[in-house]
Amino acid sequence: MATLLAVIAAGDLTTQAVLAAEALRKAAAKAGHRIQVEIRTSLGIQSPLDAAAPSTADGLILIGSGDFDDRRFATLKRSTASLDEVLGNPAAVLDKALSSATSALSADAAAAAAASTAAAAAAGPRRIVAITSCPTGIAHTFMAAEGIQQAATALGHKVRVETQGSVGARDTLTDEEIREADVVLIAADTQIDLSRFAGKRVFLSGTKPAINDGKALVNRALAEAKTHGAAGGAVPLADAVAAGKAERSAQRTGPYKHLMTGVSFMLPFVVTGGLLIALAFALGGIYVYEESNAGTLGYALFQIGAKGAFALMVPALAGYIAYSIADRPGIAPGMVGGMLAGSIGAGFLGGIVAGFIAGYGTAFLNRHIKLHRNLEGLKPVLILPLLGSLLTGLLMIYVVGTPVAEALAWMSAWLKGMQGSSAILLGLLIGAMMAFDMGGPVNKAAYAFSTGLIASQVYTPMAAAMAAGMVPPLGLALATKLFADRFTAEEREAGNAAAVLGIAFITEGAIPFAARDPLRVIPALMLGGALTGAMSMAVGAELKVPHGGVFVLPIPNAVTHLLGYVVALVVGTVVTAVALRILKKPVAATAAAPKPAVQQAGAHA
Repeated sequence: MATLLAVIAAGDLTTQAVLAAEALRKAAAKAGHRIQVEIRTSLGIQSPLDAAAPSTADGLILIGSGDFDDRRFATLKRSTASLDEVLGNPAAVLDKALSSATSALSADAAAAAAASTAAAAAAGPRRIVAITSCPTGIAHTFMAAEGIQQAATALGHKVRVETQGSVGARDTLTDEEIREADVVLIAADTQIDLSRFAGKRVFLSGTKPAINDGKALVNRALAEAKTHGAAGGAVPLADAVAAGKAERSAQRTGPYKHLMTGVSFMLPFVVTGGLLIALAFALGGIYVYEESNAGTLGYALFQIGAKGAFALMVPALAGYIAYSIADRPGIAPGMVGGMLAGSIGAGFLGGIVAGFIAGYGTAFLNRHIKLHRNLEGLKPVLILPLLGSLLTGLLMIYVVGTPVAEALAWMSAWLKGMQGSSAILLGLLIGAMMAFDMGGPVNKAAYAFSTGLIASQVYTPMAAAMAAGMVPPLGLALATKLFADRFTAEEREAGNAAAVLGIAFITEGAIPFAARDPLRVIPALMLGGALTGAMSMAVGAELKVPHGGVFVLPIPNAVTHLLGYVVALVVGTVVTAVALRILKKPVAATAAAPKPAVQQAGAHA
């Protein structure tokens, strides 16, 4: 009796792969042999082979085409076959494999060889591939990439980093690089598609560990990474897929991360729509949207911005919240729920609710619907989108939609009617939150709240958020020029990069300074940010574009009360610089300090 191993790499041909595996098992049992079959498809790995399997096998069959991860089987004689050959005559495929197999290494010799190979690999440099991403896809994305690159290089490892920023993926990892990598490091604050890393050792982290201590993160990844998509043991396809989904869900960090994933995908629609609407008003006046202006360029731009981009804001938000929770089967239910939220007046609040209903509802259905392995392929393309959309749609129409719409209408009316002290207090709160952790959870919460209100035509919080978010790096840059004795030579040099990041509304430019002296720097930043937010709200400034910094200010109608808005920004910047002068102590000109990562990040941002 012989023992064989088989690996089927079938891409999207999940059903054919399962049928081929069953055919091989039946043919082997009929001939009195044993066979273990690993299936590798776009859904992940089913029935992964045990690490010790090659040491006890007599031969290997590679079926199909793709990444077999066949370095595991260096000592085995192998044969190849296509899916059609296996489905047509599995017995002939087995006979071919047995005839080409040589005497297997003894278990002890194979174990010793494997141990020697592992020891040699541990002693030498590792190949690392990484992906970095943050909700807005700007500063944290590139600062994390820089941190990983510098740390891995310093530790003697080879590294390649793909950044998934606001303009899409850059330095995209190739299939060959992924195949040769020893570990995959994901440093992201949003959901990342891990399907191309099936069978690889993957370690998941946020962006901050990569920025603050890249070496520690790289060492943790090498030591703690787990094989992605491996459910363990020979299990049916349905159970393996469910286990893979559960594994990915366990690796996420809860509702905040799901919300930030939705916000990151919504932002391009908000920015595009806001700019197009502003340009439409600039060309056609405040009544450009009326039918009497049909056929004009201004009217066309308004239709594209308001009826196109803005109409997709809430569906994108809901769809990608659901995607973050339930993977691709959640996108359709989430977007359907988002469209319904828009149609019943529930706006961005309804979109958030719909996204979470769709995501958690679809994930629940995925875990509890059990089908025969041959029908499993119907779940992600038919059953889950259909049932998830029904669940989300019915709940939005009959249960949660109306109360959420009423809550949004009340909040919108309250915000639009804010005058005097109430507006100033809201501006103080938004400004302080934007400056507190400079791109962290508190900052992103204020930003997401302000951005979502744009869909309800409430623009004042967004103006306060962007102005306050620009103050920390601008205030630090000004302080390094006016009060140079409070900063080291490296910090004074980094102030130039902070100024560039500040005018582009990249609050993260202040992080290296705050990390070095948080007890003095953060209060100064919050003081300036809160003052700017309060002044912006007090003058009633409105901003229709949720990003861009000073570069959107010249666009007609993008910002209202422009003079007051600029004054608020300048005052907050000056107050921050003066507060830094008062709170920070003088430092020696020769004080040694590591070079802030913002210098490198600024070039990418």
